[in-house]
Amino acid sequence: MAVDTAASVEMRSALVRLRRSTGLPVAFGGMVEPGRPRMRISELNGTATGSLSRLAVTAGNGLGGKAVALARPCAVTDYSVSRQITHEYDAAVATEGLRSVLAIPVVVRRRVRGVLYGALRTAQPLGDRTLTAAVDAARDVEQALVVRDEVRGLLEAARPRTAPYEDRGAAWEQVREAHAALRALAPRISDPALRTELLDACGLLTEGPTSARADHRDAVLLAPREVDVLTCVAAGTTNAVAAERLGLRTETVKSYLRSAMRKLGAHTRGEAVAAARRGGLLP
Repeated sequence: MAVDTAASVEMRSALVRLRRSTGLPVAFGGMVEPGRPRMRISELNGTATGSLSRLAVTAGNGLGGKAVALARPCAVTDYSVSRQITHEYDAAVATEGLRSVLAIPVVVRRRVRGVLYGALRTAQPLGDRTLTAAVDAARDVEQALVVRDEVRGLLEAARPRTAPYEDRGAAWEQVREAHAALRALAPRISDPALRTELLDACGLLTEGPTSARADHRDAVLLAPREVDVLTCVAAGTTNAVAAERLGLRTETVKSYLRSAMRKLGAHTRGEAVAAARRGGLLP
């Protein structure tokens, strides 16, 4: 089974945030295996043993399996004696010495993609504040997965239409639409690494025909926001619509556009877009 490295990184970061925001000494989690009704615990934080590592949890079984089946947060005050769950995983939980445990599903487009756990080594109720903080950590993972899915979907939709590149008709317009959607999405991403990954994906979509690209020695360097504004202009938006899409003021959009036009030696919006495409800045 292929490992979703990106999802694992997001899960690992979420566990750190969960422990920091809740004060819980132990956090762990994993992703649901594609095409299978189970999740596998792959990330551990604060554990003292390896008893939970690689544990496969079937939907409906134990606390995490219940969270997967119901697609909602679940918690128990004392895991080993709780009547709210089944007890297939008692040995692993007992070896780690866990008592109070919560499980938060990571739900993307109504499908459970993973589970985050937080736990105490004592039997005591986990309050609403702790539950809310744990849910927030799961929401962060959900947002990151949604963005990655968007990027993957746009690239997959565009890639078959880019070959051969000589076809510059309606098929290439699909690539341009994908590029515009990605550039508009990037400013709303708070995670720097994820934003960089998304912008790198944008770069793949600007790889047009060699004959249409400027020599790199003569390439014009535009600021990222200047490229964002030109992308909106290329899509036919007004300055006001571009401002709304990019989260900027209209006057700021105009300023970026004037700067880009000056660098590109363009006198009109259309000339600026054409020059940016020749330079490989836009698809």
